[in-house]
Amino acid sequence: MKFTSYIRLMIAALMLVSATAAMAQEGETKLDKIEKTAEKEDGNYDPKPAIMEHIADSHEFDILEMVQIPLPCILYSSGSGVTAFLYGEGKEVNGYKCEEGKIEKQDGAFFLDMSITKNVFTMLLAAIILIVIFTSVAGAYKKNHGKAPKGLQSVIEPLFVFIRDDVAKPNIGPKYEAYLPYIMTIFFFILVLNLLGLLPLFPGGANVTGNIAFTMVLAIVAFFAINISGTKHYWGHIFWMPGVNVFMKIFLAIIEVIGLFTKPVALMVRLFANMTAGHIITLSLISLIFVFGQAGKSMIGSGVGAAIAVPFALFISTIEVLVAFIQAFIFAMLTATFIGLALEDHSEGHHTVD
Repeated sequence: MKFTSYIRLMIAALMLVSATAAMAQEGETKLDKIEKTAEKEDGNYDPKPAIMEHIADSHEFDILEMVQIPLPCILYSSGSGVTAFLYGEGKEVNGYKCEEGKIEKQDGAFFLDMSITKNVFTMLLAAIILIVIFTSVAGAYKKNHGKAPKGLQSVIEPLFVFIRDDVAKPNIGPKYEAYLPYIMTIFFFILVLNLLGLLPLFPGGANVTGNIAFTMVLAIVAFFAINISGTKHYWGHIFWMPGVNVFMKIFLAIIEVIGLFTKPVALMVRLFANMTAGHIITLSLISLIFVFGQAGKSMIGSGVGAAIAVPFALFISTIEVLVAFIQAFIFAMLTATFIGLALEDHSEGHHTVD
C-alpha cells in the first residue's frame, strides 16, 4: 500500500471516529464546564482554566471543547483485576469513578493505571507515522536505486543526512554508527510529537513534549546511554582527576558526579519549558479575544481583542513550527555531544582541551 493510501485510510478513520463521537455527545459539553469556571468573582473572563485544560494530559480528546472523543481506560488492582472501559465523566465501572478528568478507586485502594491517555495516544500515533514514513522511504530507495530521490524520500533524506553528518559524526566521533539509530529515533520522534502538538484539532493538540514526565523518561534513557558508553578514561576523570592534589581530586569528583545528573536534567527541562511556553503564549493571545469581549458580552471588545490577538497568534504559531525543529535538533545534538564526551579518549596523547 502506498503512503498516500495510508494517509487516506487514516483520515477516513479519524473522520469516522469524530462523527461517532459527535452523534454520541449528550448533555453538558466541556466548553460549558470551562465557561462556568472561567468567570471570576468580578465577572471578568479568566483564561487560566482553558489554558491549563489544554496543556494537561487527558483521558479524552476535545474537538473545539464541545465534542469529546473518549479514550480507553485500562486499570488493574489486586482486588478487581483488570478493568477496561472508555472514559466518560461521571462514569462508574467496577469500583472506579471518572470525575474531573481523573480516575479514582471508590474504596481508596491502590491501582495501576495503564490507560491510553491523550499523550499516550499521540506517542503511539507518532510511532505509527514514523514506521509508515520510513517503510515508504526504504521501499522507495529499493525501487529507485541509483536515481535521484523524489516525493517523501526527497524530504526525509536531507534531514537524515543532516543529523548524520552535522550531529552524530562530529559530536560522537568514529563510533557514531553504533549510536546513529538512537540519535535518529529521538530526533524524528520529538519532531513528529512537536508538530502534532501544533495541530489545533484531533488527532493533534496533545502537549506531549511539554509534559515533564515524558521529557524525564527521555532524559533517563539519555543518562544511561551516555554513562554506559563511558570509557575508563571518562570514569577516571570523574572520580580521580589526574594531575591535581588529593584534596582537589575529591572536590572535583563531587562536582563531576553532580554533573552526571545535571546533563539529563538540562535536557529534560529545556524541552519541557520551551514547548510548554509556546502553547501557553499562543493560548494566552487567543484568550485576549474573550478577555476584551468579556466572554462574548461585548462584541466591540471581542473585535478589538481579535485584531490584536490573531496576527500575533499567527506569528507565534509560525515561530512554533521553527521551534519544533530546533528543539528536536538541540535534544539530539546535546545527547550526541554528551555521548561523544563519554567516548573520548583522555589518555596521554589523545587528551583534548575544551
